[in-house]
Amino acid sequence: MPDDGVDNESGAEQDDFAGAGSDASSAAPRAAVAAAPVPGRAADFKLAKGTDISGLVAKLDAALPKQGLTALMEQANRPSNWEGACGTTGIHGPDLAVNHRVCWKSDDATSSEWVPQAITGVSDAQEDEDWGTSDAEPIAVAGYDAQNPGRSDYAAGRDNCVQDSASDASNEKGIRVSFFNQATRMYRHVLLVWPYMNSKDHISFDALHAREGTCTTTVTSSCAAQNGIHAGGMVWYGNYLYVADTANGMRVFDLRKIMDLDPDNNADVNDPTPDGLVSDVLDKKRVGRQGNVWYAYGYRYVMPQVATLKFTTAKNGGTTSGNQCYATGRPKAPYISLDRTGTGHMIPGEYCNTNNGGTSPGRVGTYPMTALTAAVEGATGTVATADLAHGLPTGATFGNEALWHKIQGVTRYEDRWYFHRSNGYDNGRLLQATPGTVDGTGQLVGDTKILQSAFGPEDLYLAHGRGDGFAPQLWSLSEHAPSACGACKRELYSYNMSEVIADFG
Repeated sequence: MPDDGVDNESGAEQDDFAGAGSDASSAAPRAAVAAAPVPGRAADFKLAKGTDISGLVAKLDAALPKQGLTALMEQANRPSNWEGACGTTGIHGPDLAVNHRVCWKSDDATSSEWVPQAITGVSDAQEDEDWGTSDAEPIAVAGYDAQNPGRSDYAAGRDNCVQDSASDASNEKGIRVSFFNQATRMYRHVLLVWPYMNSKDHISFDALHAREGTCTTTVTSSCAAQNGIHAGGMVWYGNYLYVADTANGMRVFDLRKIMDLDPDNNADVNDPTPDGLVSDVLDKKRVGRQGNVWYAYGYRYVMPQVATLKFTTAKNGGTTSGNQCYATGRPKAPYISLDRTGTGHMIPGEYCNTNNGGTSPGRVGTYPMTALTAAVEGATGTVATADLAHGLPTGATFGNEALWHKIQGVTRYEDRWYFHRSNGYDNGRLLQATPGTVDGTGQLVGDTKILQSAFGPEDLYLAHGRGDGFAPQLWSLSEHAPSACGACKRELYSYNMSEVIADFG
């Protein structure tokens, strides 16, 4: 099976313990913190549209029935807990009062396969925060398949993962997005997929991977089977969903192309599809078109990739195996967010672990959304260039290591920058910075005050409240299941932005 033409990612993706053993106690610095100012060079942040796959998307669109997001939200099938129903487990620090809490259904809250990472919502999607005719005000959360076991080589006919004895977790399923309905407090999963022509020249789809595997017997590290992407950040803007692809740039999806493999809402009956085939939503081990049946690892909904935006700047020559970052050259995009102040801008930022070396704790850039939309809808090679870039602050410390690294999320609000900093299996920190100039580099200046946040802090999403009249909310989520540590728990949560501002002073 062909790959999707993008680079593999580091196996130590956004890992606080990379290069330092598997437990928090061994995560001591291994190299001096880079103290030199980090330049912010907008020219390093260039994205170009990859190969045009609109023809493949059109073929898939004709083969399968579609479902709009409004109807999908009305059919959300997984209940969440809300506010006090989340219980008293204390993953939140003392510095910030949590305004809203959402807790996942038990199997999602404890899953070792799916790990939540990215967050966006209808406030990013459009100014009035009103999607269609629904009052759901959806929030979208992306999770990645963390087990990443690979699968057998389909080209050689070794389909071991579909045998009865194999676990349904055998396949690398890539990324799924969970759309949460704030009105009903229900949510639904959608599997992200990539369209391609199969060996019989039929349109099909596969889960979202950085690279298709080449294993011919059992899966080993030497055959690099199905390296999945991390999806550490996500922005929903208009009809497009931008998903961070760390080493490459962004994958783009279209919410007008959500495919429904079970329109009659009866999983026990295989539904006919417009191409004359049928779909099966009970089989959790197959994906795409196989034997004239459509599968999606048991998911009802799939959303195909419609474009790729790739970084074009040459890579710095240094190693990145331990999440090292560099002050110049091609950036990484482990997390992204949207700033709706003035004209909309997307902000990608880098996760870096300076304990393992490198020359930078990370950089951020800003892209006008008009430029990104033009690239998505333009011809192959259409370029979007950042109009601003900053280096993260340097010099401040946190315990026995640097404060300004291990960043998992960013947002900008009223010309102040907010960052979520992870801290292994302990409370993370919310950091604030302002634009400044250090030796002409455009480096951000960090606030001396830091606020303790939740265990396993991830991406940030600002719900501005302009459409619904609510106070602005800073949303985030925690990634660690209870099995990771005694105080760990997965929650979706928000802070009143006015309190965040006041707490920093």
